[in-house]
Amino acid sequence: MNAQVLINSMVRQVTVLIAQLATSGGVRAPLAQVANQVFVELANELEAQGVSRKVSADMFGMALRAYIRKVRRLTESATESEKTLWQAVLELIRKESFVPRSRVLARFQRDGELEVSSILKDLSDSGLVLSSGSGTGLVYRAATEQELGQMSALAGGDGLDELAWVFTFRHGPLTVEALAELVSQSVKETEAVVERLVAGGRVQRDGDRVAAHEFVIPLGSSIGWEASVFDHVQAMVQTICQRLQAADASEAVGGSTYTFDVWPGHPHYDEVKGLLAAHRASLGELRKKVEAFNQRARREDSFEEVVAYVGQCVRMRENGRTGEHEAE
Repeated sequence: MNAQVLINSMVRQVTVLIAQLATSGGVRAPLAQVANQVFVELANELEAQGVSRKVSADMFGMALRAYIRKVRRLTESATESEKTLWQAVLELIRKESFVPRSRVLARFQRDGELEVSSILKDLSDSGLVLSSGSGTGLVYRAATEQELGQMSALAGGDGLDELAWVFTFRHGPLTVEALAELVSQSVKETEAVVERLVAGGRVQRDGDRVAAHEFVIPLGSSIGWEASVFDHVQAMVQTICQRLQAADASEAVGGSTYTFDVWPGHPHYDEVKGLLAAHRASLGELRKKVEAFNQRARREDSFEEVVAYVGQCVRMRENGRTGEHEAE
């Protein structure tokens, strides 16, 4: 029961974050596939942890046959084997100059009109597909490379290089194809990103793979916040997962949360508000010392990557609660 309460609370917090990201800067990011993506990712992760499909189906409150059908429908188009429905619909529209809505629905009738309509809306919202007309006369065509570039510029394409950089740093070495999938860009567009990162010394190329030895977004930078958010969240999630999996408590893995109630004029006001800056300065100096040694020494074939995450927020509260709260 406690685990269920925790899961429900975590889902609420994650949805708050997703909603903020989807509407940041006035942008309205398409969310049509989020629910399906969550289901597929959960199903895949349960399987990776050794949970049988029968047990997974029961955890989702579904019959085994219905669970298998849903997983198959969301991960592979029923019409195009080994392709997702999203990929298959986009490929059809790209192959033909103009595609009537009725043609798309007829081509993928085995996948269901509701599912295909959802894919068409998502492709239109994302700008990959353009539409004209209405009702039975609705026609689709794929956006050209030039149009995609123009839309990316209008939407603010800044930050893509930093996203590719952090993905390479955290998941590399990667092929350009694998990186393209992570950043949701074409291989051609990703190749251009990689060339810029290599020229800037951010990533290194070895054959068909790219890798990065560091990832740093300067404090106060207006570009790259998306990469920073990803890195923060991944560090937090990995820390919690390792803590849950650890048989014994370890000083090297875990986190602590401290809450201080202060106000202007409080003797410790500046000290508390400056905690994040102090930790940044301390950790920055430690990183410099570690990097200086690593440049002189021969790096071991295998090594431990210690990821430390420090965060701080400030909320206004009404009077009625005092004291310091500590959670380990």
